[in-house]
Order: sequence, then C-alpha cells, then structure tokens
Amino acid sequence: MPQAVHLEADQFFRFVSSGYVEPWKPESQEQNEVVMRVVAAAASGYAGAGYFTIVDGIVIPAWFLEPVRAALADAGHTVAYAVLRAPLAACTERAERREGPFLADPEVVRQLWESFADLGELESNAVDLEDEGPEQAAEIVAARLEAGELSL
Repeated sequence: MPQAVHLEADQFFRFVSSGYVEPWKPESQEQNEVVMRVVAAAASGYAGAGYFTIVDGIVIPAWFLEPVRAALADAGHTVAYAVLRAPLAACTERAERREGPFLADPEVVRQLWESFADLGELESNAVDLEDEGPEQAAEIVAARLEAGELSL
C-alpha cells in the first residue's frame, strides 16, 4: 500500500500508567473497553487521512469486535476482520518469546486461543495457519482482503 498504518493494540495497553489491570483478568473489562475505543479512534483517524489501516490485536468477537467495527463503520470506513489462527502449540511458543509481561502464561494463551476456536458466523474470517511465516500469512490475508472475503 502506498500509505499504510499498523496499529498494535497491545501498545495501547502499555499507555495505562496507573491503575493498570492485566487485560485477561475479569476485572479489566472497563479498562479493556476504554483501550479498544482509543484503538478504534486512532484507526479511524489514520483511515480518515487516507491510510490503509490494520489493527493488530486480540479482538475477540464476543468482547470487542462489534464496538470497534461500529466505531469505524460509523465514521464511514470499510471494515474487514481476519483471525489468524495458528495451532495452540505455536501460539504458546510465540507468547513465551514475547517481551514484557503480556500473555506469557500458557493457560491464558490457551483460554484466548479457545475464544477463537469457534467463530460461528465469522468462521469465514478465519485464516488457518500451520507453518506459514509472517510474510506468507500477510500474503494470504492480502489476497483474501482483495477478494472481499474478510469484509464485515
């Protein structure tokens, strides 16, 4: 893309400097909603300026997809959704290599992985990956986006 933005939602959680609650804990719901509203607002700002914008984060359908989608759609932006679904072992291994306190606990990774195991009506938005690296995954998503297969 000539102009593109990659918003990593995890970075927005790091901006909470006081009163931070680990986002996988039940008591973090209000914080998580605020952070995801800010992510959606940032994405909308970039998209409104003409940037192809990707929000990269754990946007679980039952929790955050609809508010993020609605905020972007209400601002007039086309919205697509892709779930990169790798095997649990690969997700756990990647999480253990991450820097910082985010999602290193294998049990938390398993619980989050299970939230994407059955997407129901959004199953067509899943991109099942096995051994594909980041470049291959990006190519698959780009092709599916171009074909209109990930639109909401």
